[in-house]
Amino acid sequence: MTDTVQEQIGAAAHDHYAEVAAARAATLAPSDAGAAKLAGQAKLPVRERIALLVDDGTFVEDGQLANALAGAPSGWAVGAGLPADGVVTGRGLVDGRPAIVIANDPTVKAGSWGARTVEKIVRATEHALREELPVFWLVDSAGARITDQVELFPGRRGAGRIFHNQVALSGKVPQICCLFGPSAAGGAYIPAFCDIVVMVEGNASMYLGSPRMAEMVVGETVSLEEMGGARMHCTVSGCGDNLAVDDADAIEQARLFFSYLPTCWREVPPEYPAEAPVAVLTRESVPEKESVPFDVHTVVDALVDEDSFFEVKPLFAAELVVGFGRLDGRPVGIVANNSAVRGGVLFGDSADKAARFIWLCDAFNVPLLYLSDVPGFMIGSAVERAGIIRHGAKMITAVSEATVPQVCVILRKAYGAGLYAMAGPGFGPDATLALPTARIAVMGPEAATNAVYANKIAAIEDAAERDAFVAARRAEYEEDVDLMRLANDLVVDAVIEPAELRREVVLRLAYAVGRDRRFSERRHGVPPV
Repeated sequence: MTDTVQEQIGAAAHDHYAEVAAARAATLAPSDAGAAKLAGQAKLPVRERIALLVDDGTFVEDGQLANALAGAPSGWAVGAGLPADGVVTGRGLVDGRPAIVIANDPTVKAGSWGARTVEKIVRATEHALREELPVFWLVDSAGARITDQVELFPGRRGAGRIFHNQVALSGKVPQICCLFGPSAAGGAYIPAFCDIVVMVEGNASMYLGSPRMAEMVVGETVSLEEMGGARMHCTVSGCGDNLAVDDADAIEQARLFFSYLPTCWREVPPEYPAEAPVAVLTRESVPEKESVPFDVHTVVDALVDEDSFFEVKPLFAAELVVGFGRLDGRPVGIVANNSAVRGGVLFGDSADKAARFIWLCDAFNVPLLYLSDVPGFMIGSAVERAGIIRHGAKMITAVSEATVPQVCVILRKAYGAGLYAMAGPGFGPDATLALPTARIAVMGPEAATNAVYANKIAAIEDAAERDAFVAARRAEYEEDVDLMRLANDLVVDAVIEPAELRREVVLRLAYAVGRDRRFSERRHGVPPV
């Protein structure tokens, strides 16, 4: 072989290495313009987001050179192409556990989807299905590229396959979404299929049609925040779960949420060293008088390990509190009525909030603790027109289907269908406990007296006589639903002093860990939606 041929071979090999290195380098950091835009929005580059999520040195990437040849018809060239086609996919360890990561790069055509973008996401979800790995979605995307619609939209491996796979993953592995920027049009369904959506306030948004499209199509003039901003979704629509102040906060919340869940449906959640609660539950913690509202967070804090409560949807339907905590180091899902907000009455939104959270806990083997202080479901023409019956039935369906260990605690009251929605005795909890001042009844004494004796009360003209009659009837009703009678008749399993409640719940959940997880043999139910 001549020296000239050897030099040509060496040069060709050198060029290949250089070209690959240049193409790879283009994916590792945003352009100067892209970096400036991110800085102006207080956003982190996509790879810095991933670095905050996964354990150091554990991330491996698939499809890094996707679309590296775009715009370079005569071969690879530095700066040619669309780096990673706008999405970084791969896997790494999150707190030592393997997970799939799918992260949009907003500096590449605003994180929009091309044909290879979609193929990378489909492949990542297929890996998650095959290996039963959790998926972290780091979303910041303007949606599909209209110029590529034939290649990415209608086919068997088009964008629709992403959503199909997400549905197949639901309840099989945790799907956790951090929304840093837009999630537009059909892409907005990615967060919708996740178990939690953490939205960065001021930057995150999701919508099927943009404000400009809304103005063109339906004649509505609306701002982006009003249409699909983070605070709107976390307070009004319920499509968002938790707000974050910035990218790093969103990722920290995602990691924390994951710490309460197993890697997949076949496993149990991880346990942590037990810690004492931040406070002790006392007789004064729950006011005996029903008309006195109180914040149920004080009870939660006195039951769970210190600083272990992670609330989900804290700004949405706040009359019901749901979230994860740890009892003696073991994760538990908490569903609690909060009389400090709208009297703790259940509305359609709070029923939806509860149903989804209960389904989540049951799917991933997290025991449930219900803290009941509920006057029942809201009444009136407005809620009836909004379908409160079907929303309430949805919550009761979730309670009925749950097969994880469950304990129902009547803190103060459980009236009407509220008792059913909060896993009362008829729904097979492992225990129904009550504080000594608790009540269980079809309705409260005052409402019951008025309902039964309204005409007779109205017919009594003397005010003193009328008051005495009402007081006597109310006393009769209270005696009829006296807690000791309910304990005597085995409606409640135990009446517990507040200071002993944590220990009682810890033991009962621990003893129930081996319970039968079968509910009903069928393909699936037909929940009221």
